Amino acid sequence: MAAVMHQKELAITLWHQTWPMAIGVLALLGFQLVDSAFIARLGTAPLAAQSFTFPLSFLIIGIQVGMGIAIAALISRALGAGEEERARRLSSLVLMAGGGVIGFLAIALWVLQVPIFELLGADETTLSYIHIYWAPQLVAAWLGALLYFSYSVSRAYGDTRLPGKMMVLSSLINLGLDPLLIFGVGDWEGWGLPGAAWATAIAFSVGLLISMHKIVRRQWASQRGLWREAQQSWRPFAGIAAPAMVSQLMPPLAAMLAISVVAGLGESEVAAWGLASRLETLSLMVILAMTMSLPPWLGRCYGAGDWGQIHQLMGLAIKVAVLWQLGLGVLLALVAPWLAMALAGNPDVQSELSLLIRFLLPSYAALGVCMLVVSAGNALGWPLRAMLLSSARLFICYLPCLWLGSQLFGWWGLAAGAAVGNLLAGFMAWQVMRRILSRPHRQAGFVN
Repeated sequence: MAAVMHQKELAITLWHQTWPMAIGVLALLGFQLVDSAFIARLGTAPLAAQSFTFPLSFLIIGIQVGMGIAIAALISRALGAGEEERARRLSSLVLMAGGGVIGFLAIALWVLQVPIFELLGADETTLSYIHIYWAPQLVAAWLGALLYFSYSVSRAYGDTRLPGKMMVLSSLINLGLDPLLIFGVGDWEGWGLPGAAWATAIAFSVGLLISMHKIVRRQWASQRGLWREAQQSWRPFAGIAAPAMVSQLMPPLAAMLAISVVAGLGESEVAAWGLASRLETLSLMVILAMTMSLPPWLGRCYGAGDWGQIHQLMGLAIKVAVLWQLGLGVLLALVAPWLAMALAGNPDVQSELSLLIRFLLPSYAALGVCMLVVSAGNALGWPLRAMLLSSARLFICYLPCLWLGSQLFGWWGLAAGAAVGNLLAGFMAWQVMRRILSRPHRQAGFVN
Protein backbone atom coordinates (compact mmCIF):
# COMPACT_ATOMS: atom_id res chain seq x y z
CA MET A 1 0.00 0.00 0.00
CA ALA A 2 2.88 2.32 0.80
CA ALA A 3 4.30 1.72 -2.66
CA VAL A 4 0.91 2.52 -4.21
CA MET A 5 0.62 5.72 -2.17
CA HIS A 6 4.16 6.67 -3.17
CA GLN A 7 3.27 6.11 -6.81
CA LYS A 8 0.19 8.29 -6.42
CA GLU A 9 2.22 11.02 -4.78
CA LEU A 10 4.76 10.79 -7.58
CA ALA A 11 2.01 11.13 -10.19
CA ILE A 12 0.55 14.15 -8.41
CA THR A 13 3.96 15.81 -8.21
CA LEU A 14 4.61 15.05 -11.88
CA TRP A 15 1.26 16.64 -12.73
CA HIS A 16 2.02 19.79 -10.71
CA GLN A 17 5.47 20.08 -12.30
CA THR A 18 4.24 19.47 -15.84
CA TRP A 19 0.88 21.21 -16.25
CA PRO A 20 2.21 24.81 -16.13
CA MET A 21 4.77 23.92 -18.79
CA ALA A 22 2.11 22.11 -20.84
CA ILE A 23 -0.13 25.18 -20.83
CA GLY A 24 2.85 27.35 -21.75
CA VAL A 25 3.96 25.04 -24.54
CA LEU A 26 0.39 24.88 -25.84
CA ALA A 27 0.22 28.66 -25.96
CA LEU A 28 3.69 29.05 -27.49
CA LEU A 29 3.25 26.41 -30.18
CA GLY A 30 -0.34 27.49 -30.73
CA PHE A 31 0.71 30.96 -31.75
CA GLN A 32 3.34 29.49 -34.09
CA LEU A 33 0.60 27.47 -35.75
CA VAL A 34 -1.58 30.58 -35.92
CA ASP A 35 1.37 32.39 -37.52
CA SER A 36 1.44 29.80 -40.28
CA ALA A 37 -2.35 29.90 -40.66
CA PHE A 38 -2.26 33.70 -41.11
CA ILE A 39 0.65 33.43 -43.55
CA ALA A 40 -1.25 30.78 -45.51
CA ARG A 41 -3.85 33.48 -46.23
CA LEU A 42 -1.12 35.48 -48.00
CA GLY A 43 -0.68 32.65 -50.54
CA THR A 44 1.18 29.41 -51.11
CA ALA A 45 4.50 31.09 -51.96
CA PRO A 46 4.85 33.01 -48.64
CA LEU A 47 3.87 29.87 -46.72
CA ALA A 48 6.44 27.82 -48.63
CA ALA A 49 9.06 30.51 -47.89
CA GLN A 50 8.34 30.28 -44.18
CA SER A 51 8.50 26.48 -44.38
CA PHE A 52 12.01 26.68 -45.87
CA THR A 53 13.17 28.69 -42.83
CA PHE A 54 11.98 26.08 -40.31
CA PRO A 55 15.12 23.87 -40.44
CA LEU A 56 17.40 26.84 -39.73
CA SER A 57 15.10 28.09 -36.98
CA PHE A 58 15.27 24.59 -35.51
CA LEU A 59 19.07 24.81 -35.74
CA ILE A 60 19.07 27.86 -33.47
CA ILE A 61 16.58 26.19 -31.14
CA GLY A 62 18.72 23.04 -31.05
CA ILE A 63 21.78 24.93 -29.85
CA GLN A 64 19.84 26.93 -27.26
CA VAL A 65 18.10 23.80 -25.96
CA GLY A 66 21.43 21.95 -25.70
CA MET A 67 22.92 24.79 -23.67
CA GLY A 68 19.75 25.02 -21.58
CA ILE A 69 19.82 21.28 -20.84
CA ALA A 70 23.42 21.49 -19.65
CA ILE A 71 22.94 24.51 -17.43
CA ALA A 72 19.67 23.19 -15.96
CA ALA A 73 21.42 19.91 -15.15
CA LEU A 74 24.36 21.63 -13.47
CA ILE A 75 22.20 24.09 -11.53
CA SER A 76 19.80 21.37 -10.33
CA ARG A 77 22.71 19.15 -9.28
CA ALA A 78 24.32 22.06 -7.41
CA LEU A 79 21.04 22.74 -5.62
CA GLY A 80 20.63 19.04 -4.83
CA ALA A 81 24.12 19.08 -3.28
CA GLY A 82 23.36 22.27 -1.29
CA GLU A 83 25.68 24.55 -3.35
CA GLU A 84 23.30 27.50 -3.73
CA GLU A 85 25.91 30.21 -4.41
CA ARG A 86 27.39 28.15 -7.22
CA ALA A 87 23.93 27.69 -8.71
CA ARG A 88 23.51 31.48 -8.83
CA ARG A 89 26.83 31.90 -10.63
CA LEU A 90 25.87 29.24 -13.18
CA SER A 91 22.62 31.08 -13.87
CA SER A 92 24.49 34.28 -14.75
CA LEU A 93 26.98 32.44 -16.95
CA VAL A 94 24.37 30.79 -19.16
CA LEU A 95 22.45 34.03 -19.68
CA MET A 96 25.56 35.93 -20.80
CA ALA A 97 27.37 33.23 -22.76
CA GLY A 98 24.19 31.88 -24.33
CA GLY A 99 23.18 35.28 -25.67
CA GLY A 100 26.60 35.71 -27.27
CA VAL A 101 26.62 32.26 -28.92
CA ILE A 102 23.11 32.58 -30.36
CA GLY A 103 23.82 36.14 -31.54
CA PHE A 104 26.92 34.99 -33.45
CA LEU A 105 24.97 32.13 -35.02
CA ALA A 106 22.16 34.47 -36.11
CA ILE A 107 24.64 36.79 -37.85
CA ALA A 108 26.24 33.83 -39.65
CA LEU A 109 22.85 32.57 -40.86
CA TRP A 110 21.99 36.02 -42.20
CA VAL A 111 25.25 36.30 -44.15
CA LEU A 112 24.97 32.79 -45.62
CA GLN A 113 21.23 32.80 -46.30
CA VAL A 114 21.32 32.67 -50.12
CA PRO A 115 23.59 29.60 -50.57
CA ILE A 116 21.86 27.78 -47.71
CA PHE A 117 18.31 28.24 -49.01
CA GLU A 118 19.35 27.51 -52.59
CA LEU A 119 20.88 24.26 -51.33
CA LEU A 120 17.56 23.42 -49.67
CA GLY A 121 15.77 23.84 -53.00
CA ALA A 122 14.24 27.34 -52.78
CA ASP A 123 13.56 28.97 -56.16
CA GLU A 124 13.94 32.67 -57.05
CA THR A 125 10.40 33.62 -56.05
CA THR A 126 10.70 31.87 -52.69
CA LEU A 127 14.09 33.49 -52.06
CA SER A 128 12.57 36.94 -52.54
CA TYR A 129 10.07 36.24 -49.76
CA ILE A 130 12.72 34.69 -47.52
CA HIS A 131 14.97 37.74 -47.90
CA ILE A 132 12.41 40.16 -46.41
CA TYR A 133 11.42 37.70 -43.67
CA TRP A 134 14.73 36.28 -42.50
CA ALA A 135 16.25 39.33 -40.72
CA PRO A 136 13.31 39.99 -38.35
CA GLN A 137 12.93 36.25 -37.84
CA LEU A 138 16.56 36.00 -36.69
CA VAL A 139 16.02 38.91 -34.28
CA ALA A 140 13.00 37.07 -32.89
CA ALA A 141 15.02 33.85 -32.62
CA TRP A 142 17.77 35.59 -30.62
CA LEU A 143 15.25 37.12 -28.21
CA GLY A 144 13.50 33.75 -27.95
CA ALA A 145 16.81 32.08 -27.04
CA LEU A 146 17.44 34.54 -24.21
CA LEU A 147 13.91 33.97 -22.98
CA TYR A 148 14.46 30.19 -23.12
CA PHE A 149 17.64 30.50 -21.04
CA SER A 150 15.65 32.38 -18.39
CA TYR A 151 13.14 29.50 -18.47
CA SER A 152 15.98 27.01 -17.93
CA VAL A 153 17.10 28.88 -14.82
CA SER A 154 13.54 28.93 -13.44
CA ARG A 155 13.01 25.22 -14.11
CA ALA A 156 16.32 24.35 -12.46
CA TYR A 157 15.08 26.09 -9.31
CA GLY A 158 11.86 24.05 -9.47
CA ASP A 159 9.62 26.89 -10.71
CA THR A 160 7.68 25.76 -13.77
CA ARG A 161 4.90 28.30 -13.26
CA LEU A 162 6.93 31.35 -14.31
CA PRO A 163 7.97 29.89 -17.70
CA GLY A 164 4.40 28.68 -18.25
CA LYS A 165 2.96 32.12 -17.53
CA MET A 166 5.51 33.86 -19.76
CA MET A 167 4.79 31.47 -22.64
CA VAL A 168 1.09 32.23 -22.35
CA LEU A 169 1.66 35.98 -22.11
CA SER A 170 4.03 36.14 -25.10
CA SER A 171 1.64 33.96 -27.10
CA LEU A 172 -1.30 36.27 -26.40
CA ILE A 173 0.76 39.33 -27.38
CA ASN A 174 1.86 37.63 -30.59
CA LEU A 175 -1.69 36.56 -31.37
CA GLY A 176 -2.93 40.13 -30.97
CA LEU A 177 -0.14 41.63 -33.09
CA ASP A 178 -0.14 39.03 -35.89
CA PRO A 179 -3.19 40.22 -37.90
CA LEU A 180 -2.30 43.86 -37.29
CA LEU A 181 1.32 43.62 -38.49
CA ILE A 182 0.68 41.08 -41.28
CA PHE A 183 -2.50 42.52 -42.83
CA GLY A 184 -2.53 46.07 -41.44
CA VAL A 185 -5.46 48.13 -40.30
CA GLY A 186 -7.42 50.86 -42.07
CA ASP A 187 -5.36 52.47 -44.84
CA TRP A 188 -2.15 50.79 -43.66
CA GLU A 189 -1.59 47.56 -45.58
CA GLY A 190 0.72 45.95 -43.02
CA TRP A 191 4.10 44.32 -43.55
CA GLY A 192 2.94 40.99 -44.92
CA LEU A 193 5.24 38.05 -44.20
CA PRO A 194 7.81 40.04 -42.12
CA GLY A 195 4.98 41.23 -39.88
CA ALA A 196 4.69 37.73 -38.40
CA ALA A 197 8.35 37.80 -37.35
CA TRP A 198 8.12 41.30 -35.86
CA ALA A 199 5.06 40.28 -33.85
CA THR A 200 7.04 37.38 -32.37
CA ALA A 201 10.04 39.63 -31.62
CA ILE A 202 7.89 42.10 -29.70
CA ALA A 203 6.15 39.32 -27.77
CA PHE A 204 9.46 37.70 -26.77
CA SER A 205 10.86 41.08 -25.68
CA VAL A 206 8.03 41.60 -23.21
CA GLY A 207 8.40 38.07 -21.81
CA LEU A 208 12.18 38.49 -21.47
CA LEU A 209 11.90 41.75 -19.52
CA ILE A 210 9.47 40.21 -17.03
CA SER A 211 11.43 36.95 -16.65
CA MET A 212 14.74 38.73 -16.04
CA HIS A 213 13.10 40.99 -13.46
CA LYS A 214 11.83 37.89 -11.61
CA ILE A 215 15.25 36.19 -11.70
CA VAL A 216 17.01 39.27 -10.32
CA ARG A 217 14.38 39.85 -7.63
CA ARG A 218 14.55 36.22 -6.45
CA GLN A 219 18.37 36.36 -6.40
CA TRP A 220 18.75 33.36 -8.68
CA ALA A 221 21.76 34.95 -10.39
CA SER A 222 25.03 36.32 -9.04
CA GLN A 223 27.87 38.30 -10.62
CA ARG A 224 30.47 37.44 -7.99
CA GLY A 225 33.18 34.96 -8.93
CA LEU A 226 31.94 34.38 -12.49
CA TRP A 227 35.38 34.05 -14.07
CA ARG A 228 36.50 31.48 -11.52
CA GLU A 229 33.21 29.62 -11.90
CA ALA A 230 33.61 29.61 -15.69
CA GLN A 231 37.07 28.07 -15.35
CA GLN A 232 35.74 25.45 -12.94
CA SER A 233 32.52 24.58 -14.77
CA TRP A 234 33.36 24.69 -18.46
CA ARG A 235 34.49 21.05 -18.57
CA PRO A 236 31.37 19.54 -16.95
CA PHE A 237 29.26 22.01 -18.92
CA ALA A 238 30.88 20.95 -22.20
CA GLY A 239 30.55 17.29 -21.19
CA ILE A 240 26.78 17.69 -21.05
CA ALA A 241 26.23 20.53 -23.55
CA ALA A 242 28.29 19.13 -26.43
CA PRO A 243 26.43 15.81 -26.75
CA ALA A 244 23.14 17.55 -25.92
CA MET A 245 23.68 20.16 -28.65
CA VAL A 246 24.69 17.51 -31.16
CA SER A 247 21.57 15.59 -30.17
CA GLN A 248 19.43 18.71 -30.55
CA LEU A 249 21.08 19.62 -33.86
CA MET A 250 20.17 16.29 -35.38
CA PRO A 251 16.48 17.25 -35.85
CA PRO A 252 17.30 20.49 -37.76
CA LEU A 253 19.72 18.60 -40.00
CA ALA A 254 17.11 15.92 -40.56
CA ALA A 255 14.52 18.63 -41.24
CA MET A 256 16.78 20.13 -43.91
CA LEU A 257 17.17 16.75 -45.58
CA ALA A 258 13.45 16.03 -45.27
CA ILE A 259 12.37 19.33 -46.80
CA SER A 260 14.78 18.81 -49.68
CA VAL A 261 12.95 15.53 -50.37
CA VAL A 262 9.56 17.27 -50.04
CA ALA A 263 10.69 20.15 -52.32
CA GLY A 264 11.09 17.67 -55.16
CA LEU A 265 7.36 16.91 -54.97
CA GLY A 266 6.11 20.50 -55.42
CA GLU A 267 5.34 23.86 -53.80
CA SER A 268 2.00 22.82 -52.30
CA GLU A 269 3.69 19.80 -50.71
CA VAL A 270 6.28 22.09 -49.10
CA ALA A 271 3.48 24.30 -47.75
CA ALA A 272 1.61 21.27 -46.35
CA TRP A 273 4.80 19.91 -44.80
CA GLY A 274 5.43 23.26 -43.10
CA LEU A 275 1.95 23.29 -41.57
CA ALA A 276 2.35 19.68 -40.46
CA SER A 277 5.64 20.60 -38.76
CA ARG A 278 3.86 23.29 -36.77
CA LEU A 279 1.04 20.89 -35.92
CA GLU A 280 3.56 18.24 -34.85
CA THR A 281 5.12 20.41 -32.17
CA LEU A 282 1.70 21.56 -30.97
CA SER A 283 0.38 18.01 -30.68
CA LEU A 284 3.49 17.04 -28.69
CA MET A 285 2.87 19.76 -26.09
CA VAL A 286 2.60 17.35 -23.12
CA ILE A 287 5.74 15.48 -24.17
CA LEU A 288 7.64 18.73 -24.64
CA ALA A 289 6.43 19.94 -21.26
CA MET A 290 7.70 16.75 -19.61
CA THR A 291 11.07 17.06 -21.35
CA MET A 292 11.31 20.49 -19.68
CA SER A 293 9.94 19.61 -16.23
CA LEU A 294 11.54 16.17 -15.77
CA PRO A 295 15.29 16.85 -16.27
CA PRO A 296 15.69 19.32 -13.34
CA TRP A 297 13.76 16.90 -11.10
CA LEU A 298 15.87 13.99 -12.32
CA GLY A 299 19.00 16.10 -11.88
CA ARG A 300 18.18 16.79 -8.23
CA CYS A 301 17.59 13.05 -7.70
CA TYR A 302 20.90 12.37 -9.43
CA GLY A 303 22.68 14.86 -7.14
CA ALA A 304 21.08 13.25 -4.07
CA GLY A 305 21.71 9.67 -5.30
CA ASP A 306 18.00 8.74 -5.26
CA TRP A 307 18.01 6.14 -8.05
CA GLY A 308 14.82 4.43 -6.90
CA GLN A 309 12.74 7.53 -7.52
CA ILE A 310 14.46 8.07 -10.88
CA HIS A 311 13.32 4.63 -12.07
CA GLN A 312 9.76 5.09 -10.83
CA LEU A 313 9.53 8.54 -12.34
CA MET A 314 10.71 7.44 -15.78
CA GLY A 315 8.33 4.48 -15.83
CA LEU A 316 5.40 6.76 -14.98
CA ALA A 317 6.42 9.37 -17.55
CA ILE A 318 6.59 6.82 -20.38
CA LYS A 319 3.15 5.42 -19.53
CA VAL A 320 1.64 8.93 -19.54
CA ALA A 321 3.34 9.75 -22.83
CA VAL A 322 2.05 6.71 -24.68
CA LEU A 323 -1.54 6.89 -23.43
CA TRP A 324 -1.93 10.63 -23.93
CA GLN A 325 -0.22 10.87 -27.30
CA LEU A 326 -1.96 7.85 -28.81
CA GLY A 327 -5.39 9.08 -27.76
CA LEU A 328 -4.74 12.59 -29.09
CA GLY A 329 -3.26 11.25 -32.33
CA VAL A 330 -6.23 9.03 -33.10
CA LEU A 331 -8.66 11.87 -32.34
CA LEU A 332 -6.87 14.35 -34.62
CA ALA A 333 -6.58 11.73 -37.36
CA LEU A 334 -10.38 11.31 -37.29
CA VAL A 335 -10.95 15.06 -37.76
CA ALA A 336 -8.06 15.50 -40.22
CA PRO A 337 -10.10 16.96 -43.17
CA TRP A 338 -11.69 19.65 -41.01
CA LEU A 339 -8.44 20.48 -39.26
CA ALA A 340 -6.63 20.83 -42.60
CA MET A 341 -9.43 23.06 -43.89
CA ALA A 342 -9.04 25.36 -40.88
CA LEU A 343 -5.27 25.67 -41.34
CA ALA A 344 -4.88 25.95 -45.13
CA GLY A 345 -6.78 27.96 -47.72
CA ASN A 346 -5.57 26.13 -50.83
CA PRO A 347 -7.55 22.91 -51.58
CA ASP A 348 -4.43 21.05 -52.73
CA VAL A 349 -2.59 21.96 -49.53
CA GLN A 350 -5.64 20.89 -47.51
CA SER A 351 -5.71 17.46 -49.12
CA GLU A 352 -1.99 16.87 -48.66
CA LEU A 353 -2.03 18.11 -45.07
CA SER A 354 -4.97 15.85 -44.22
CA LEU A 355 -3.01 12.82 -45.38
CA LEU A 356 -0.01 13.80 -43.24
CA ILE A 357 -2.21 14.21 -40.16
CA ARG A 358 -3.73 10.75 -40.56
CA PHE A 359 -0.36 9.02 -40.81
CA LEU A 360 1.85 11.08 -38.52
CA LEU A 361 -0.22 12.10 -35.51
CA PRO A 362 -0.85 8.59 -34.07
CA SER A 363 2.83 7.71 -34.57
CA TYR A 364 3.86 10.49 -32.18
CA ALA A 365 3.09 8.17 -29.25
CA ALA A 366 6.26 6.28 -30.16
CA LEU A 367 8.14 9.50 -30.90
CA GLY A 368 7.24 10.79 -27.43
CA VAL A 369 8.88 7.77 -25.78
CA CYS A 370 12.09 8.47 -27.65
CA MET A 371 12.04 12.17 -26.72
CA LEU A 372 11.60 11.38 -23.02
CA VAL A 373 14.43 8.85 -22.98
CA VAL A 374 16.76 11.32 -24.73
CA SER A 375 15.92 14.15 -22.30
CA ALA A 376 16.42 11.83 -19.33
CA GLY A 377 19.82 10.80 -20.63
CA ASN A 378 21.08 14.38 -20.59
CA ALA A 379 20.02 14.80 -16.95
CA LEU A 380 21.23 11.44 -15.63
CA GLY A 381 24.84 11.34 -16.70
CA TRP A 382 24.66 9.50 -20.04
CA PRO A 383 24.53 12.34 -22.62
CA LEU A 384 26.54 10.38 -25.20
CA ARG A 385 24.03 7.55 -25.18
CA ALA A 386 21.23 10.10 -25.53
CA MET A 387 23.00 11.68 -28.50
CA LEU A 388 23.47 8.32 -30.21
CA LEU A 389 19.81 7.44 -29.63
CA SER A 390 18.68 10.76 -31.10
CA SER A 391 20.93 10.26 -34.12
CA ALA A 392 19.70 6.71 -34.68
CA ARG A 393 16.08 7.87 -34.49
CA LEU A 394 16.58 10.32 -37.31
CA PHE A 395 19.21 8.80 -39.57
CA ILE A 396 18.52 5.08 -39.19
CA CYS A 397 14.75 5.08 -38.62
CA TYR A 398 13.07 8.30 -39.78
CA LEU A 399 14.87 9.67 -42.85
CA PRO A 400 15.50 6.35 -44.66
CA CYS A 401 11.83 5.35 -44.27
CA LEU A 402 10.66 8.81 -45.40
CA TRP A 403 12.93 8.83 -48.46
CA LEU A 404 12.15 5.25 -49.45
CA GLY A 405 8.41 5.84 -49.12
CA SER A 406 8.56 8.97 -51.29
CA GLN A 407 10.57 7.16 -53.97
CA LEU A 408 8.16 4.24 -54.11
CA PHE A 409 4.75 5.87 -53.60
CA GLY A 410 5.19 9.65 -53.76
CA TRP A 411 3.35 11.80 -51.22
CA TRP A 412 1.39 8.89 -49.74
CA GLY A 413 4.60 6.89 -49.29
CA LEU A 414 6.42 9.83 -47.73
CA ALA A 415 3.72 10.21 -45.05
CA ALA A 416 3.61 6.46 -44.34
CA GLY A 417 7.40 6.22 -44.27
CA ALA A 418 7.70 9.04 -41.74
CA ALA A 419 5.14 7.30 -39.49
CA VAL A 420 6.98 3.96 -39.70
CA GLY A 421 10.24 5.74 -38.82
CA ASN A 422 8.65 7.17 -35.68
CA LEU A 423 7.38 3.74 -34.63
CA LEU A 424 10.80 2.15 -35.07
CA ALA A 425 12.45 4.95 -33.07
CA GLY A 426 9.99 4.57 -30.21
CA PHE A 427 10.53 0.82 -30.01
CA MET A 428 14.30 1.31 -30.00
CA ALA A 429 14.13 3.91 -27.21
CA TRP A 430 11.82 1.70 -25.16
CA GLN A 431 14.31 -1.18 -25.41
CA VAL A 432 17.14 1.08 -24.22
CA MET A 433 15.10 2.37 -21.30
CA ARG A 434 13.89 -1.11 -20.33
CA ARG A 435 17.48 -2.33 -20.05
CA ILE A 436 18.34 0.61 -17.81
CA LEU A 437 15.26 0.24 -15.63
CA SER A 438 16.00 -3.47 -15.18
CA ARG A 439 19.02 -2.46 -13.05
CA PRO A 440 17.21 -0.63 -10.23
CA HIS A 441 20.22 -0.11 -7.97
CA ARG A 442 23.13 0.03 -10.38
CA GLN A 443 24.38 3.52 -11.12
CA ALA A 444 26.61 2.02 -13.79
CA GLY A 445 23.57 1.57 -15.93
CA PHE A 446 23.41 5.35 -16.31
CA VAL A 447 27.01 5.93 -17.25
CA ASN A 448 28.37 5.97 -20.76
